[in-house]
Amino acid sequence: MAAAGILPAPVQAVHTKKNWTPIIAAAQESKLDQCEFDPVKHLSFNEMPKVHTMTELGLPEDTGISPVAVSEPFPLFTEETIMRMRQEILSPEVLQNCQYSSSLAQCQLRGFANKYAPFVYDVWKNPKTLEIISKIAGIDLIPEMDLEIGHVNISVKDEREQEEERKARSELAGYEADEGIAGCPWEDDKPIVDWHYDSYPFVCVTMLSDCTNMIGGETALRTGTGEIMKVRGPQMGCAVVLQGRYIEHQALRALGAAERISMVTSFRPRSPTIRDDTVLTTVRCISDLSELYNQFSMYRLEILEERIRLQLKELREAHSAGRKVGTTKLKSFFEEQERFLAHMNKEMVENEEGLEDEEMADENQLPSKAAAAKSKKRPRRM
Repeated sequence: MAAAGILPAPVQAVHTKKNWTPIIAAAQESKLDQCEFDPVKHLSFNEMPKVHTMTELGLPEDTGISPVAVSEPFPLFTEETIMRMRQEILSPEVLQNCQYSSSLAQCQLRGFANKYAPFVYDVWKNPKTLEIISKIAGIDLIPEMDLEIGHVNISVKDEREQEEERKARSELAGYEADEGIAGCPWEDDKPIVDWHYDSYPFVCVTMLSDCTNMIGGETALRTGTGEIMKVRGPQMGCAVVLQGRYIEHQALRALGAAERISMVTSFRPRSPTIRDDTVLTTVRCISDLSELYNQFSMYRLEILEERIRLQLKELREAHSAGRKVGTTKLKSFFEEQERFLAHMNKEMVENEEGLEDEEMADENQLPSKAAAAKSKKRPRRM
């Protein structure tokens, strides 16, 4: 999945210039109607897709914030919607100002939706879209923050790479014929991103390219028993919903796709009372830190503000009714908010270069695993 992966070492993302050509010509996209997003016209969602639960993956049901682990690919957008999205994300303004390259991916587009892509922004802010994503996820969700609306991963292969893949496809066909089984060692040996947990609770991955001839490209999930489960990659206009913060996974490479452009939008719980395990590990190196920290702080402080309002209301009502203060419960609330603030403080790293590699890895784990990992660390040398 996008914006995810345990980094082998702290890296700095850099803005890059466009040095590739999309397969679908911009001229074709420029003929599109410039109307605003209309869920009736632009959404193609018809029925609930099959979903796999945490228990199906051999994980405790309360591992994450929802019993739903991942969905099968499902139709979400019409072809016109996809073309409108492409028109905005491949615009000169976005490619010039919002393109990053890092050890995670050679071309990523971030932080563009609220500045240069009003259609994309409205797609993911629309109540109908959120209703669909929430229904599939099994919990009421909203976009993580504006910076994470429409994160785009782009991969375009040149003629040499396409020729290598054609040979690989030929070898794959021979392998299947000889062995009598379906499989592709090539794709498993070279994952796009290594095993990892996402930074955010839920993601919705939408395919913006024609993957008709693509072989592979699945998402591999590690189950609670250590076995591997694969979820097939989506076709153009289709999407997959994944609770990636709590499930270890990796994206497998694909054969036969000259262009692969996917959009990843991250989500968090709407309710302020549900835990928020968001970390910034995998997005610091591909973000404007000032903007990232500002948006992260604002939404987290809004959560804290609402929690305090609810607690204050409860105290006032108890006092008016002549009830004593529930000291134990109140102290538990204070302690929870202390942990909430401590987590915020920890995520806002002033000097990314100062993080040790193992700290970067620990931070990307589930909270329980991170704590266990830190307890096993050797003492620092003074």
